[in-house]
Amino acid sequence: MAGNTFGVCFRVTTFGESHGAAIGCVIDGCPAGLAIDEEFIQREMARRRPGQSALVTQRREADRVQVWSGVFEGRTTGAPIALIIPNEDQRPRDYEHLADAFRPSHADYTYQAKYGYRDYRGGGRSSARETAARVAAGAIAKLLLRQQGIEVHAFVSQVGSIALDVPYTALDLALTETNDVRCPHPEVAAQMTQLIRQVRKAGDTVGGVVSAVVRGCPPGLGEPVFDKLHADLAKAMLSINAAKGFEYGSGFASAHMLGSAHNDLFYAEADQVRTQTNYSGGIQGGISNGMDIYFRVAFKPVATLLRDQPSVDSAGNPIVLPGKGRHDPCVVPRAVPIVEAMTALVLADHLLRAQAMRL
Repeated sequence: MAGNTFGVCFRVTTFGESHGAAIGCVIDGCPAGLAIDEEFIQREMARRRPGQSALVTQRREADRVQVWSGVFEGRTTGAPIALIIPNEDQRPRDYEHLADAFRPSHADYTYQAKYGYRDYRGGGRSSARETAARVAAGAIAKLLLRQQGIEVHAFVSQVGSIALDVPYTALDLALTETNDVRCPHPEVAAQMTQLIRQVRKAGDTVGGVVSAVVRGCPPGLGEPVFDKLHADLAKAMLSINAAKGFEYGSGFASAHMLGSAHNDLFYAEADQVRTQTNYSGGIQGGISNGMDIYFRVAFKPVATLLRDQPSVDSAGNPIVLPGKGRHDPCVVPRAVPIVEAMTALVLADHLLRAQAMRL
């Protein structure tokens, strides 16, 4: 199966299935000498893990990361870093009724069409369980970025029709982790929480939006043409399960603007070039310009419903799929650390690529 590796200089390969023995990743290209804070890695994992609140799937996983290689006496050696996350709450028998069934809007049919064979246990490789390995790798990328003063923040800005219409610059992002929905606006967060609970009680699901901000990114990250910084961010975000849309800076709103209003005018501040506005989202010509990078990722409603749905089996016969299982009624609260992790992986990769280009 191709497509399991991400990055050029800071390369991450993930492996494992939802109900296999373990999932994990191998990081290659991480510079030697980076101090590894295993408690920080575990805190990042706790933000993504299932069962953390009543708003998410009740699968019980501690998601304890085991460092198998590439770290000695608390620092990276330059060798590949292998991270293992055991699956402790496997229930493969819960999925036996799906062995020949195609769940609506899942990858069951497409995996069967591509490979002629599939792991039906919770979706196997296509399960969102795989993203735990990304968060583990992203935590190490964050440690690398922290040395350069680069910080990545993500938060829930929309659940269903309830949207946070306050610009991120007016928000206290330190409030993001103070509520289960991970919205830094307490009043709006309460409304989002109520909606998710209502949807869950009805056996349905709801989508939402995660917004992200990168502060402290230096100018010069990103490659012209195909590996533009925003293009790699888009690929990273759209590789996350349930992601359906990506926009950065002014995004789709720019289609309604005139160039005279949209242009970010330059000015000099001490020894730095800045812009008066930031419709570009911190990226121009595919390269960071030193301003905040900000973007939004739209997530669809989770495809598994706690209600019966009509479908077909592998022979094309009509069937009815029973509504059961342990699934999120809304994916965005747990998507926040995943968005941050993938952002960190992109920036770490481009940071190393930029360093390699200089004498």
